[in-house]
Amino acid sequence: MEDHGILWYEEYFTPYLRFDYLVKRVLYQGATRFQNVDIVDLYSFGKTLFLDGKIQSAQIDEAVYHESLVHPALFTHPGPQKVLILGGGEGATLREVLRHKGIKEVQMVDIDEELVNLCREYLPEWSRGAFEDERSRIFYEDARGFVERSKERYDVIISDLTEPLEGGPSQKLFTLEFYKKVFDVLTDDGILVVQSGAAGTFYNELIASIHRTLKEIFPVVRAYKAFVFSFQMTWGFVLASRSRDPISVPQSEIEERMREGNFGDLVFFTPSHFSSLFKLPLYLLKAIEKGRILTDEKPFIWTA
Repeated sequence: MEDHGILWYEEYFTPYLRFDYLVKRVLYQGATRFQNVDIVDLYSFGKTLFLDGKIQSAQIDEAVYHESLVHPALFTHPGPQKVLILGGGEGATLREVLRHKGIKEVQMVDIDEELVNLCREYLPEWSRGAFEDERSRIFYEDARGFVERSKERYDVIISDLTEPLEGGPSQKLFTLEFYKKVFDVLTDDGILVVQSGAAGTFYNELIASIHRTLKEIFPVVRAYKAFVFSFQMTWGFVLASRSRDPISVPQSEIEERMREGNFGDLVFFTPSHFSSLFKLPLYLLKAIEKGRILTDEKPFIWTA
């Protein structure tokens, strides 16, 4: 939207709510085979990525989101060596995984090679060389097909997928059938973490339903949250474990592992903050009780 020479970017969050951002400059606008892509420099957030009109990450606080997504799962696992990332086209999830000592291989599967290349060109601050790391292997294909065909097993699987928009590429990647396949390719101590959308007082149905769905499969399921300023709301994640409960991980263990890894320039995650991520407000605890099981036949569809 242009107003007397001033350019605004409009994000329609729902039919009842939209956000307007003042644009300093447009870096890229176009479409891949799978989605519309806008990369803009905003006065409020710096470089910002929008997919299909929805904000994905912003320079001002992408680290808050990506550190929250990655480190609780990797520190819950007693010694992760092999990690699978589903989605994560910006490369920042990959960047955070590679901080951990002991990581031998990270496979990243993203259906949209064009998007990954755009992020490498316009948002190199996100990946910081992670794509070139010798431990990284990148695959450009459908994440569900990749998991279903896999003969390998992973210590940690990170679902950094876009939300299940109607007709979008992620709709069947938040279902019971898919999570059963994920469970099968995890090691005995394996952990899945899922970015689970908004976790505010009104928008919380997706995280509640992911939690309910994963409870059908995993013995340990914990929702957690972090406030992401550029999303303008609390954001949710769900960690599902085949054995270890994240709330049982001693702070001293996290501190020791951080001393051994490459964590000098973190901006959000600390050992003392780890346990507080899993302390949920009452409204979210009540919402989780009402979550429904998501299936291929009846998936979650974000209809904004």
